[in-house]
Amino acid sequence: MASKKIKIGIVCYPTFGGSGVVATELGKALAKHDHKVHFITYSQPSRLDFLNENLFYHEVDFRSYPLFEYPPYELALASKMVSVVKNEGLDLLHVHYAIPHASAAYMAKQILKSQGITIPVVTTLHGTDITLVGKDASYEPVVTFSINQSDGVTAVSHDLKKQTYEFFNITNEIEVIPNFIDLKKFKKQKKDHFKKAICPNGEMLIVHTSNFRKVKRIGDIIQIFNNIHQQMPSKLLMIGDGPERAKAEKLSKELGIEHDIRFLGKLEAVEEVLSVADLFLMPSEKESFGLAALEAMACEVPVISSNTGGIPELNIHGVTGFLSNVGDVEDMTKNALYILDKDNLPTFKANALSQAKKFDIANILPLYENYYQKVIDLKM
Repeated sequence: MASKKIKIGIVCYPTFGGSGVVATELGKALAKHDHKVHFITYSQPSRLDFLNENLFYHEVDFRSYPLFEYPPYELALASKMVSVVKNEGLDLLHVHYAIPHASAAYMAKQILKSQGITIPVVTTLHGTDITLVGKDASYEPVVTFSINQSDGVTAVSHDLKKQTYEFFNITNEIEVIPNFIDLKKFKKQKKDHFKKAICPNGEMLIVHTSNFRKVKRIGDIIQIFNNIHQQMPSKLLMIGDGPERAKAEKLSKELGIEHDIRFLGKLEAVEEVLSVADLFLMPSEKESFGLAALEAMACEVPVISSNTGGIPELNIHGVTGFLSNVGDVEDMTKNALYILDKDNLPTFKANALSQAKKFDIANILPLYENYYQKVIDLKM
């Protein structure tokens, strides 16, 4: 583990999305290890608390002007980075999600260089910044340039690393440091009363959590549950919200299973629901890593998923759950019924937890600490 304590500026989106959550949890873990962590973003990240003297938050203020239809956030962010690096004596900037953070960091680095200050930049690629937005021809040259100008680049899965090299002309080396979980928070809790309230007659409990976008294939979840429901008494909890929710609610009514499905909206304490679940569904079209599946596995919940993106690096076929081709509802149903068999379920639950332990923050944090130190040493 890196012995030197580092002053780190973390730039991220402060939203509920995966990259923001990972950046915030990483910052909190670094602060507990006595590194000074300065968050730089436009509002306080949703999971950021100030119970640690090593955590700081700097708000990026970007005002509206009649001249601009959209306020230039990237310029305001770059200026704020310059200010924080100088005032706080930062050793390193770590930007999460390439757009626009990596390009803003490059601008800040050049401004600081002109003032005799050297600041290394690490860029972490999370997924849609590469697979969706970054591939857009209007952004591609800037994304490519910004990644190549970073002093260090990490990706959350080997699949994302591979796709980045395929889509962009990247000359930089990309280090894979996977997403992680705090097993002190995400663990099976005694919530028998909760399970009894949802499943009063001992039904199997199936869970899905996401932002309900098209890429998550929410309709497939309803169809898989409908098939399971015909074979055994079961309930489905849908956690989250988004554009596909209304369609899913309509489909559940058309199939006559709406009374056995609950749409819970966004929840902070997802781990409490996962603690009583028997199976987690993730039939996504794309997942760079599958953080929601890891959270489920840490709570001893096996996973039925597609075999796309980084999911196969997490969900081990036939061990922690099963992988199927995107859209293969029948295969996912067959696999789900196999796991939910009372003779098979305990083994899958134990295997899910065992796999999740590999991704505990205690194992992943030293990878970031050592990588930071390596990047800093190379710039000295």
